[in-house]
Amino acid sequence: MGKVIVITSGKGGVGKSTSVANIGTALAMLGKSVVVVDADIGLRNLDIIMGLESRVVYNSMDVIDGSCELEKALVTDRRVENLKLLAASQRNNKTDVQPEQMKDVCLKLRETHDYVLIDSPAGIEQGFENASSAAEAALIVTTPDVSAVRDADRIIGLLQAKEVSDLQLIINRFAPNMVKKGDMLNQYDVLDVLSIKLIGIVPEDPSIVGSSNRGLPLIYDATSEAAGAYKRIARRLDGQDVPVPEFKAIGWFSNMFGKLFGLD
Repeated sequence: MGKVIVITSGKGGVGKSTSVANIGTALAMLGKSVVVVDADIGLRNLDIIMGLESRVVYNSMDVIDGSCELEKALVTDRRVENLKLLAASQRNNKTDVQPEQMKDVCLKLRETHDYVLIDSPAGIEQGFENASSAAEAALIVTTPDVSAVRDADRIIGLLQAKEVSDLQLIINRFAPNMVKKGDMLNQYDVLDVLSIKLIGIVPEDPSIVGSSNRGLPLIYDATSEAAGAYKRIARRLDGQDVPVPEFKAIGWFSNMFGKLFGLD
């Protein structure tokens, strides 16, 4: 029996889908059986990031309405055969799917895969409810800025209310040079607010955009620092003891940030 993990944030544009594609690929490279599920009904993009858009025939909505069997809807990645994608429908809306229906699909996938990674849409309404319905664990993705951290804090509260207790944090697009100049929060500021376990810090990497546009997850680039970060996250997720790199720069507005969240 595998594990169902939702990757979420609350705020859009922080790198959830990129994280799902790269962590899913990294886990598959470790020999794990992985299926990534795009839960963004109507606005799917995980298939593009993974370079599988031309091979999608069926989607999760086809499975839910009985048009096809679940296994038939899964698209196998040609580069890593134990990695599969369940795409979202572009023709439907988030409200066309109920949480119990999505939960049923994910629990069936858990029976045949080591990991089921769910790419949650932005926001805290129906799409989030669908994506988190079967989750027994969550990876919260945030960038080191006040608005993204505030939204992540809200998402953490909602997941805890659902009794999802295994919550871990990914700090994405971290730029130490910006931290030194005081233009970005450091990891300690973020951890002080969110108070969940840190599973990884992904440094800013300009090649991420190009890799997404090419449909080739960054994980395949052996020279990329961000790719290395995703590989370490996958290993930690799989139970390996891998240290998280330290970033010691302190931002000049740490005190302001603490006051904003009542930490001082």
